[in-house]
Amino acid sequence: MMARKATCSCGQLQIACEGDPVKVAQCHCLACQKRTGAPYGIAAFFGKEAVSISGDSLTYSRLSDSGFPIQFHFCGLCGSTVYWYPARLPDRVAIAVGAFADPDFPPPTLSVFEDTKHSWVSVPDQE
Repeated sequence: MMARKATCSCGQLQIACEGDPVKVAQCHCLACQKRTGAPYGIAAFFGKEAVSISGDSLTYSRLSDSGFPIQFHFCGLCGSTVYWYPARLPDRVAIAVGAFADPDFPPPTLSVFEDTKHSWVSVPDQE
């Protein structure tokens, strides 16, 4: 089984994942745009049982655009958001794909909140 590791920019906050993600999604909501500083965020969703977290994190909680709470975990030293817990998927952990720093990471197969997508952004083929 493949092991994957995601970290914050400074490496203090780490999350190890076993196997492939359940899904990878590209999100165009305005909150993800602000969180990432990019036109969209990309999250890999893993089952909670497949992840192991080490290091200290700070949290930021907000409601998603669909109305469900999300608790984001980020490094207090470098500020990188590494993972979050979406309440609408209680058995999953979402991990920022960029935190894996792996150009061969599986691509997104789902694109959401396209009503706020930048017009020049391409979206992946939908499942």
